[in-house]
Amino acid sequence: MLSDKSRPVIEATLPLVGSRIGQITPKFYSRLFAAHPELLDGLFSRSNQRNGTQQQALAGSIAAFATHLVNNPGTLPEAVLSRIAHRHASLGITESQYQVVYEHLFAAIAEDLAEVITPGIAEAWTEVYWLMADALIKLEKGLYAAQANDRTWAPWRVAAKTPAGAGSVTFTLEPADETPVTEAIPGQYISVKVQLPDGLRQVRQYSLSGEAGTSRTFTTKRDDGGEVSPVLHDTVQRGDILEISNPYGEITLKGGGGPVVLASAGIGCTPTASILRSLAESGSDRQVLVLHAESTLESWALRSQMTADVERLGGAELQLWLETPADGAKEGFMSLREVDLPADASLYLCGPLPFMKNIRNEAINAGIPATRIHYEVFGPDIWQAS
Repeated sequence: MLSDKSRPVIEATLPLVGSRIGQITPKFYSRLFAAHPELLDGLFSRSNQRNGTQQQALAGSIAAFATHLVNNPGTLPEAVLSRIAHRHASLGITESQYQVVYEHLFAAIAEDLAEVITPGIAEAWTEVYWLMADALIKLEKGLYAAQANDRTWAPWRVAAKTPAGAGSVTFTLEPADETPVTEAIPGQYISVKVQLPDGLRQVRQYSLSGEAGTSRTFTTKRDDGGEVSPVLHDTVQRGDILEISNPYGEITLKGGGGPVVLASAGIGCTPTASILRSLAESGSDRQVLVLHAESTLESWALRSQMTADVERLGGAELQLWLETPADGAKEGFMSLREVDLPADASLYLCGPLPFMKNIRNEAINAGIPATRIHYEVFGPDIWQAS
C-alpha cells in the first residue's frame, strides 16, 4: 500500500516521470551493463536491447504499477505482477538483483530529472519501486518453492527435431541427468539457453506445444526476431544438450465445465495447442471453439496436431483465417465479429501484440468479461497497462 505521504507526490509527478521514463530507461540499461556486463550473458536479451522492447517493458511496468497505486489505493495489479514474476522465475532472477537494478535505475532518474527532482520526489518513487520489487520477490519465492528441484537450469537432450510447417521446427526433449522434473501444466513455457556464434549465451521463452506433464516439447519459428531461434534451427541437432528452465506461466486452462475459446495467430498457436491437446487427452466434454489465423496454410506450424485434436474432441469447432485464400478458410485477418461466441466462454489468447489487443477488445465488446480473457505475451511484456 502506498503511504499517505507519498501518494500526492506520485500523483503530482506521475505525468512528468511517465513522459520521461522512455528516456530514463536507456540511461539505466547503459549504466547497468557498464557496471555488470555479465548480465548480458545468459540473462538479458541482446536483441531486445537493440530494438528497444526491453526498455519499453521496464518503462511500461513501472508506469503501470505507479498508476495503479494512485488509482486503486490499497491494492496491487496482481495480473501484471504475476506475469512478470513468472517471466523472472524462468530466468532465475534473484532477490539481490533488485538492489542492483534500484541503484542504477535511480541514478538514471536523478540524471534525467536533475533540474526538478527533490529528496521528497526521490523518496516517493523509491517507495513505489520497493513496493513493486517486494511484491515480485514474494511471488518469485513461491514459484521457486513450487518446483520439484532448486535449479534454474537443467540439461535436457534433444530426442527429436521435426519440421513443423514452413519456417518452424518442433523439438522434443528428454532429461539428460537425474534432476527431478517438475510436471508442466498445459499453456506453460520454458526458457531455453543457447550459446551464440560469438560466444555469448542468450535465452528465449517458448511455450510447451505438445503434451505437458514431465515431457518437454516446444515449437519455434526461425525468423521470430531474436537470436536464439536461428541457432536452434541451424545448429542444434538430435542428441545435443540444451539448458532449459523449469516450466512457468500462469495462462493455463482453468477448471470448470464452461465453454473454451482458443484464439491464436502464427506461432502463438503453441500454448493454445497444448491446452487443446490436454482437452483431447482427457476426453473433455466442454464446448471448445478453436480460432486460428495464419498468412498461408503451409505456415501453420501445428496444423496436423491441432486439427487431429479438434476431431478427437468430437464437439469441438475449428475456424481458420488465412491472408492467402484456401478452401475452407476465411480470407484476411481474424475478427470475432464473424464468430458466434458461446455464452459464458473463457478466452485464451496468444499471438502478436496488435492481434491480441484487437481480439481482446472485440471479445469485451462481445460481452466476454475481462476476467475471463487470458493471454500470454512472448518476449518483453510491453502490454502491462492493458
